[in-house]
Amino acid sequence: MDLFDGGLTAASTVFLVLALGLALAFEFVNGFHDTANAVATVIYTRTLRPSVAVLWSGIWNLIGVLQSSGAVAFGVVALLPVELVLNVGTAAGFAMVFALLVSSMIWNLGTWWLGLPASSSHTLIGSIIGVGLANSLLSEGHRFGQGVDWRNAAEVGISLLISPILGFVLAGTLLLVCKLTLKQPELYMAPKAGAPPPFWIRGILTLTCTGVSFAHGSNDGQKGMGLIMLILIGILPGTYALNPAADRARYEHAAASARAIQTAIHDGELATSNRELTEELSAGTIRDRRKLRTDIYMVARGVGAGIAAGQFAGPDRDAAAAYKFELESLVNFIPAWVKAAVALALGLGTTIGWKRIVTTVGEKIGKAHLSYAQGASAELVAMATIGLADTAGMPVSTTHVLSSGVAGAMAANRSGLQMETVRNLVLAWVLTLPVCVLLGASLFAGGLYIVLHVVGLK
Repeated sequence: MDLFDGGLTAASTVFLVLALGLALAFEFVNGFHDTANAVATVIYTRTLRPSVAVLWSGIWNLIGVLQSSGAVAFGVVALLPVELVLNVGTAAGFAMVFALLVSSMIWNLGTWWLGLPASSSHTLIGSIIGVGLANSLLSEGHRFGQGVDWRNAAEVGISLLISPILGFVLAGTLLLVCKLTLKQPELYMAPKAGAPPPFWIRGILTLTCTGVSFAHGSNDGQKGMGLIMLILIGILPGTYALNPAADRARYEHAAASARAIQTAIHDGELATSNRELTEELSAGTIRDRRKLRTDIYMVARGVGAGIAAGQFAGPDRDAAAAYKFELESLVNFIPAWVKAAVALALGLGTTIGWKRIVTTVGEKIGKAHLSYAQGASAELVAMATIGLADTAGMPVSTTHVLSSGVAGAMAANRSGLQMETVRNLVLAWVLTLPVCVLLGASLFAGGLYIVLHVVGLK
C-alpha cells in the first residue's frame, strides 16, 4: 500500500506537512522536558557521565516507542469531541490539531525554561478539554461542555492526580524497606566527589534509568502517535481510515460478531447502527473507507458506553467486550513509519536541553545530596508505575511520578526538602490544567477563524 494516497490539494499538502511537523516537534520537546527526569538520578549519583546518560536514555526511549502497543494513543484520542475526531479533515479538525499541539508546546517550553518539572500528559489533557469546551461554545445547538468525554477525562485526571501521591509514598516506603533489609552503608551515602559508585550500585542505577527511559518512551511517545494518526486519517482516509492488515476474513468475522450481539442490544439507536454496520462489513467490497471507519468508531463507542452502563450482563457482557475490541482493531493501528518518526523525535529530544530539569530534580528538591538508594527507589517506583499505566492504556506523568518519588525518598530519609522548590513544583502542577484549558480553547477559536476566513477551508 502506498504511504500517501494521491489527489491531495495544495492546501491539504501544506496542512499535512505543518501538522506532522508540529506533532514531531511536540514529541521532541517532550523528550528533553520529560526524559530529563530519567537521567537526573544517574547523573547526580555519578553513575554515568551526563553525555553518556542522555544518549543511553535517548536510545531506550526510542526502543520504548517502537515496541508500544498504541493503547495509550487511542485512549488520548477517545477524550476528544466525537464530531472533531470524525471530521478531522475539516476546518474545525485542523484547528483542533494545531491548538492541541501548539498549546502543549507553549506550556512545556515555558516550564522547561523555568526549570520546573511539569507533566506533558497533564498539558495535553488540559488542551483537549479546552478544545472541547471551545467547540461546544462555537457550535450551534451545543450546550457548554457537550462533546467532552467527561467520564474518560475523569479517569485520566484521577490517574494523573494519584500518580504523584503514589510516587511520594511508594518511593519513601521502598527506601525504608531497603534500610531494614540491605545493610550496606554505602547505599545510603552521598557520592564522593569525583568518585563513581561501586560497580554493583552503578549496575542497579543504570538498570533503573534504562527502565524509566523505556517506560517513558512506551507511554509518552504514544500521545504524539495518536495525534499523527488523526492527521493522517483526516487528510488521507483512503490509506489510513482502516487497518491495512485487516483482510476480508476479519471483516466477515466482525460481521458475524455483530449479528451475534444484535439481540443483546436494547438501545434502539445503537441497534439500528449495528444492523447497518453488519451490512457494510458483510459487503464484498468497501466503497467508502471513511464512512465505514465512522460507523465502526460510533458502534464501538456505543457498545463501550453500554458495557459501562451495565446494559449487558453475563455472557452478553463478555461478547460485547470482545466485539468492541474486534471493531477497534479494524480502525486502531499505528504504521511502522509513524512509530519510527516519533521514536526518532523523542530520542533526539532526550539528548538536548536536559540540564534545566535535571538540575531541579537532582539539586533543588532535597536539602542533602541524592544518595544511591534514594535515586534507585524513585526510579524503581517510576518504572513500575509507568509500566502499569501503559498496560492499562492510561497516560501517566513520568515527571510527576519521578519528581515526587525523589521528594518521598528525601522525606523518608529525613534529608529535608527545599520548600521553595516544592511549592513551585506544586504550583506548576496545579496551574498546568487550567492554563492549558485556556490555551487550548483560545488557540482553537483563533485557529478556526484563520482556517475559515483567511485560508478559506470549510
